[in-house]
Amino acid sequence: MACCYILFSKKFNRFYIGSTQLSSEQRLQLHLSKSYGNTKFTAKADDWELFMEIPCNSISCARKVENHLKKMRNSKYYLWLSQNPDSVERIKEKFS
Repeated sequence: MACCYILFSKKFNRFYIGSTQLSSEQRLQLHLSKSYGNTKFTAKADDWELFMEIPCNSISCARKVENHLKKMRNSKYYLWLSQNPDSVERIKEKFS
């Protein structure tokens, strides 16, 4: 199972978007433990929390959803998506 995930840091009031074949909780723990290095974006904050998870059928689909969300670069859009599951399903269908 693959997914696209959105993390949020209250400290920086920023979102981080990624995709994985691990569970989103496992991936969150890897970010929090700075497993990807101290110079990476997620290493700057220690308060990341899982904001949203979008399960996908394949890692390819998850990466396409990730790229779509990153292009949007809009926190209001992410908040809107979290409240509109039908829109999330349409995005997943578009990239399946």
